[in-house]
Amino acid sequence: MGKREKNSSISLVFPPSILIGPASAASSISLLQANSIAHVLSVGTSPSSKAPGVAYHRVSVTDSPSSSIMKISGTACDIIETALQSNNGTGRILVHCSAGISRSPAVVAAYLMKHHDMSLRAALGQIVRARPQVSPNPGFLRELKELELQLRGMLSLEAEELPKREKDRLAMFPEEYQERQEQPYND
Repeated sequence: MGKREKNSSISLVFPPSILIGPASAASSISLLQANSIAHVLSVGTSPSSKAPGVAYHRVSVTDSPSSSIMKISGTACDIIETALQSNNGTGRILVHCSAGISRSPAVVAAYLMKHHDMSLRAALGQIVRARPQVSPNPGFLRELKELELQLRGMLSLEAEELPKREKDRLAMFPEEYQERQEQPYND
């Protein structure tokens, strides 16, 4: 894999501090250094090797609709928050799973909902716009909707699963929706 391909394998989903990518990114010393990443959270998948000077953390969950992302979200959110508070509040973290499509985006969405008071629609929208291949499995999406009901008492996203095609996922989360996150989503 060339340098250009590796650099495009991660996405800055919550500027300036949270990036999502595949497991291969967590082992790339040059990529981690180039992006000033000092913390890595592995969601289910461990990197093949570890870079010196990087703090590695892992939570275990399989990418299956019957798995529970909420069972590990508390620990994962604490790890993310601690990483962001490091380096005098300028810490950066790479959250990865196998491909950066289902598990790690679901964890980051839960973090944004819990720690930044974002609706599910706003959190997923921000992540999908930055990384269009993102598509949490239907079980994770169901749990994120339950979390939103618990946190906000409302649902901002009624979909049972995200569309298969990237352009259709992006169409669900138009840029102008960002600030209208209080309005419920209607199919």
